[in-house]
Amino acid sequence: MVQFMFCDNYSILSLQKKNMKYFSTRDKNLDLTFKEIFFKGLSQDGGLFLPKNIPVISSSDLKKFSNYNFQEMSYEIFSLFVGDTFSQDELRSIIDKAYATFRNDNIVDIKKLDHISFVQLHHGPTLAFKDIAMQVLGQMYEFLLKETNQKINLVTATSGDTGAAAIDAIQNKKNINIFVLHPDNRISEVQRKLMTTYDANNVFNIAIKGSFDDCQKIVKDMFVDKEFSNHINMSGVNSINWARIIAQIVYYFYIFYKCNKKDSIVVSVPTGNFGDVYAGYVAKQMGLNIKNLIVATNQNNILERCIKSGEYKPLEVVGSISPSMDIQVASNFERILFYLCKQNSDELSNLMNDLKTKGFFNLSQTQLKNLQKDFSASSCSEDETLEIIRDIYNKHKYIIDPHTATAVKPLNQENYKDDECFCFETAHPSKFPLAINKAINEFPNLPNEFNGIDNKIEKFDILDNNINTVKEYILKKI
Repeated sequence: MVQFMFCDNYSILSLQKKNMKYFSTRDKNLDLTFKEIFFKGLSQDGGLFLPKNIPVISSSDLKKFSNYNFQEMSYEIFSLFVGDTFSQDELRSIIDKAYATFRNDNIVDIKKLDHISFVQLHHGPTLAFKDIAMQVLGQMYEFLLKETNQKINLVTATSGDTGAAAIDAIQNKKNINIFVLHPDNRISEVQRKLMTTYDANNVFNIAIKGSFDDCQKIVKDMFVDKEFSNHINMSGVNSINWARIIAQIVYYFYIFYKCNKKDSIVVSVPTGNFGDVYAGYVAKQMGLNIKNLIVATNQNNILERCIKSGEYKPLEVVGSISPSMDIQVASNFERILFYLCKQNSDELSNLMNDLKTKGFFNLSQTQLKNLQKDFSASSCSEDETLEIIRDIYNKHKYIIDPHTATAVKPLNQENYKDDECFCFETAHPSKFPLAINKAINEFPNLPNEFNGIDNKIEKFDILDNNINTVKEYILKKI
């Protein structure tokens, strides 16, 4: 499905010097550097950026990974994709500064319970896996903007976690503003307060009267509006930004070489926008032996329905106890669709047009079969989610958040009991106290550094679900 750049004759470090280039899923003729696509975030043709070649790491180089810590592994993976944007020393410094903000020296910890290894991705400053990528992006923005004295405006949508992670990474940095759109009253109180209690002049929180999909559509439409996006020098840090995907690739390699005792792994990933699980797909193409990637969703299960039937049809978003997955239009799915369309941008554009005009599209039987080679899918009801949280707590006195619980369900199936199974723990349970209390009749404790957050003043504005209203707001603030 993918055209690879085979690199057995190159060391990982020598690949750093290669000039990696990028194109859009809707225009293969583009020839952009990492720096260019990093600042753009989303292509103005509406497509998502992809590397022209996915590097395949040789078996001899892969063996080195077992000796690396998380920062070293991050450096090796990023060096394959950034071309000559950063020198070796600059890239190492960016990564070291990014992960100095984490509460855990290992960055990622693993806790094995029965046959499932829980991958704790929530040790960053805002208690979610988004920190792992966002702290790196924040350092990259600061470095590149200082170098060029350029000013940009970041505009992003969040279903709960991206916003706080982005704000923490960008707050008080020079030459950059950040505007974060979240769905009003559709995220947890803790999630909201982790965004809205920052006292920084370059941070603007916007609550949109609608769903996350509404927020995301506003942001995407602003990117495509060339006059507006160019005028404000707009950039984005959603998972549509390829740099986010690179950072997420890293922990697939990390768990494989640090915790795996078998030849292959199974990974179950709570997902809404398809970014985290898509990173696993890229890791697999790079040489990692991943037996199966499980797309775990809540009742907003458009991805499960598509992977099982081939029909991609958004329905009304249903609010849930796992709000970061309350999504019906998964932006990163376009990246896998591009390969399912055999890298034919016209064929992909036809699918996207069907989605826009008809409200759905259907994969061919060949496309569906190819999709199912790499992905399976599962959805979890509210009652099932609570029961899984309760069961794990009763057995192990270990608390997981509702998103993580959705990813446990498929791994409990008998056919995975003999596999090396990993479940991504994407958020700290304290971000969802009401759900946890409903499951186990106890409230999870926030880490000590967040004591007093309830007493902090929140700063956000509530706006109608209207792109022109949001544009006017941004123009007044910059």
